[in-house]
Amino acid sequence: MPTVTITLTPELAKFVSELAVETSQTETDIVCQALSFYAEEQAIQRVLLASKEPSLDVEILN
Repeated sequence: MPTVTITLTPELAKFVSELAVETSQTETDIVCQALSFYAEEQAIQRVLLASKEPSLDVEILN
């Protein structure tokens, strides 16, 4: 698995550390889960945006 180095604000670092203690997860697992949720949210936003695309409007003929 690739390793990525990120810099967190002190507030985010504290939040991740506190979550790790509360949930017994590693800080890495917490950050990975957060990124997964973010990726899922972005996918949902792309679907919602695409659904507004005028070219997707279908006229139903009777």
